[in-house]
Amino acid sequence: MTYLVLRCGTDAPLPASLPKDAHVHDLSAIPTRQELKVMDALATEILPEDPTPSLDEIAAQPDVSHLGTPQLAPQPVPEPLRTVVVGTDAALSAVLTRAMRADYMWVEFGFVPAQLADAPSTPASASTAAHNWGLPTDAEAAWSVALTAPVRPVPLIRNDSGLAIAGSAAICSWDGGEITGEIIVDDAVLVRQEAGAGAWGTRLVPMLDAPGIVAAKALGPLYGEPPAPKGFLARLRNRHTPEPGALDHESVRTGRAVQAGGAEMRVVVDGVSAKRPVDRVTFYRHLRDLQIARP
Repeated sequence: MTYLVLRCGTDAPLPASLPKDAHVHDLSAIPTRQELKVMDALATEILPEDPTPSLDEIAAQPDVSHLGTPQLAPQPVPEPLRTVVVGTDAALSAVLTRAMRADYMWVEFGFVPAQLADAPSTPASASTAAHNWGLPTDAEAAWSVALTAPVRPVPLIRNDSGLAIAGSAAICSWDGGEITGEIIVDDAVLVRQEAGAGAWGTRLVPMLDAPGIVAAKALGPLYGEPPAPKGFLARLRNRHTPEPGALDHESVRTGRAVQAGGAEMRVVVDGVSAKRPVDRVTFYRHLRDLQIARP
């Protein structure tokens, strides 16, 4: 097996168990496409041409087996490539996005949350991805899983801008207030309202199995500071605003896709906001699964 370790915005020490011939690169906290060419090169070296069906061919298939239980990658690689990302969920998202866009999702991935690598005694609670996948909460065990645990595929969730989700995503109002619009999970309406009806958007996370996405309505701000209320009644109502990030657990829905349409919406992927507001966005399951090493 070929190992590629990407330390993203951290100088965390490497474990003694890391193979001596591992490729180690220090990248930005959120690595750029230019920096990730090292991963492109290794993937191309190992599998110059992919003999399996292309994404277009998979999409044209009459059955939907590729949307069922996540599967191991079918590519006949002569030697596995395991890329271990040491960093935040946002760093992992950038790495997965590059692999997805270049279409080499046969690569195996391991993940060591930055806060664990930098401070081994610190819990990995800040990483939604680590929590979702049940990764260990101490550095030594996290490294062990990333390097040696078997791959257990999970759905890869992306949006229509071509961004892969590592841990979570959110759809909310651009100004941080209550959302105006509609959010649908497959055929189920999650949110449909004008501003002032008590919904602030939705938070969604990838599942470990089909259909792929679990989402819930937000009852409090999801990103940044909400705008100051105007008028006496608005200020009175604002006194009872739920805490930031509060979710309506009774609203939880699962599906293959989440679609939203509305006025001036903000899309946040793994804590990183889009640069400009949108009036529609879709998150959905990619046609290839994520090959992640996890317990």
